[in-house]
Order: sequence, then C-alpha cells, then structure tokens
Amino acid sequence: MDLRAILGWLRRPDELIDFFTRSYGNLTYALLGLIVFCETGLVVTPFLPGDSLLFAVGAIGMRDGSGISPVVAGAVLFCAALVGDNVNYQIGKALGPRVMKSETSRLFNKKHLDKTKAFFEKHGPKTVILARFVPIVRTFSPFVAGAGAMTYRRFLVFSVIGAAAWVTTMIGAGVFFGSFEFVKAHFDAVVVMIVLISLMPMLVEYVRSRSAGKKDGEASTATKAV
Repeated sequence: MDLRAILGWLRRPDELIDFFTRSYGNLTYALLGLIVFCETGLVVTPFLPGDSLLFAVGAIGMRDGSGISPVVAGAVLFCAALVGDNVNYQIGKALGPRVMKSETSRLFNKKHLDKTKAFFEKHGPKTVILARFVPIVRTFSPFVAGAGAMTYRRFLVFSVIGAAAWVTTMIGAGVFFGSFEFVKAHFDAVVVMIVLISLMPMLVEYVRSRSAGKKDGEASTATKAV
C-alpha cells in the first residue's frame, strides 16, 4: 500500500470502499467510521474525504453483491461523525483559547480557524449544522465552538441534527443517483463535481470578503483624499 495508491483512493472513494470490502469484509464499516471520525474530529486531517465518501457508500451499496449496506453504514457513520464532533469540541475547549490568540501554530492552520470563526460570527449556532456540508469548515467548526463560541449543551443539540442531516443527505444522494448509468460510467467526474459543489459556499464567501475589503479600501482612500 504505497502513497500513490492512498492518494488515488482519496480521489476515488469508491475504489477505497471496494478495496475495504474485498480485503476486510464487515470490518469495512469500522474503517469507514474511522475515516469520518478523523475528518470530523481531528483538526489536523481536514483533507480526508467526507461528502464524496458518504456519496460513494450510498452508490456502491446499491450495487449487487457490494457487501455493504447503506443503512448499516449510515448508522455507523452517523455515530462516527457525532463522536468526532464532540471530541473536536473538547479539544477546542482545552486548546482553543490559547491557539486562537496565537498568530502562528505548527499544528493548526490559522487561516482556516479565522475563516471558521468568521462563519460563526455570521451564522451563529446554526454554523454547526451548515458547516457539515462545507469541507474544512466542517473540521474546524467544533474546535471553534469548544474554544468559546457555544456552550456544550447547545452544541450537542446542533451537532446531532447536523450529523443526521449530513449522513442522510449524502448517503441518500448516493443511493438515488448511484443507479444511473451515467454516474456508474463517470463516477470520478461525479465525485469531483460533489467536491466542487460543497466548496461553493467557501468560494462565494471568499469573493464576498474580497469585494467588501476592496470597497472598504476604496472608501478609505477616498476619505484620505478629501
């Protein structure tokens, strides 16, 4: 199992799932749960597949002899996402205040933390639900919540709702679209499209912030000229 194969599986989660089911059988559920837990619960692994993995689980689960049940996988991945969220919250509670004040960090990407904090400031507690559908922000939102953005009781409610909505929606989409011949024939392109769609909110937010910053700069320049 070399690095090239691992990177290829990250781009093609369907091949990863096929490898797991052939090699490990029912242990596949635990391995998939571990990936979702790490992607959600560890701030240092936001690069792991999330949306695309869940979609692939639903799509592959509809194939004859796939060896994986979307219902069982959904239950396992819901638990993994929920536990990951809560572990991340506790890490944020323990380390967050110090990390958020620091300008540099070897383990945490400060830009991602700042973007997630701005996301919280704009959307409030529902960020925990919305972030489930936004890569990177999904990984950092529990950490920021634990750092002081939300009380744990309130966070837990939104975390349960967000995990359920995310897992149900993404696996359900895989179940529905996975039977289409076009999706079967162009699964890699479909996965890329899912990633791009999930990144869209971040891109829109980035363009808006750049536009707002540019307008503020022009206004400041005009004020100085006067």
